[in-house]
Amino acid sequence: MSFRTTKPATAQIELFAQPPATQAKTHRLFFALIPDEVAQHNIHRAALLVEQQYPELRARWVNPERYHATLSFLGDYPAMPDDVVEKAKSAADHLHASSFIWTLDYAASFRGREPPCILRSTVVPDSLLALWDDLNTALTSAGVHRRIERKFTPHVTLAYGRRELPGTMPIVPITWRVERIVLIHNVVGKGRYQWLGNWRLSARVHE
Repeated sequence: MSFRTTKPATAQIELFAQPPATQAKTHRLFFALIPDEVAQHNIHRAALLVEQQYPELRARWVNPERYHATLSFLGDYPAMPDDVVEKAKSAADHLHASSFIWTLDYAASFRGREPPCILRSTVVPDSLLALWDDLNTALTSAGVHRRIERKFTPHVTLAYGRRELPGTMPIVPITWRVERIVLIHNVVGKGRYQWLGNWRLSARVHE
């Protein structure tokens, strides 16, 4: 199976960014890939290594329970948008995709006022790119209106720093068997993520 590489993107929607202080409550919806227990442990271990080697980042480190890779950001809302939730669930119900293996193998930074420190992969499985594309198509067909990034740069955010990493940092490769997608609701700055639904990918694994 062939793989395609992706170039770094500087304009990524970062899901831990805090809303303006004037907003009492912000309901955030997005589809994501959630690491299993082993992958979560290994991602956290990589985060600790980055923190140890680059203390000058002076970063806010993400709680391991919140590690994820965003597939599609559905938006921020002042109240729970039940209509959007139902349309998003309908889109996922009609999605047909196979499970696959994804390997994270280096840390890097996106640019920004509080630069995100992230984990990425040297090559991105075609199945992951196809999943992103198919989900966006399904959401559009279901009538979910949102901003769609021109290019997908799959990553897991580890922290938000005062500085960027000086370059890429290789890590011990983290092999992640992606077997489901999850629809997540989060009241920004409040508690844990709430799973509104999860959909298993087919058992056939693409290497």
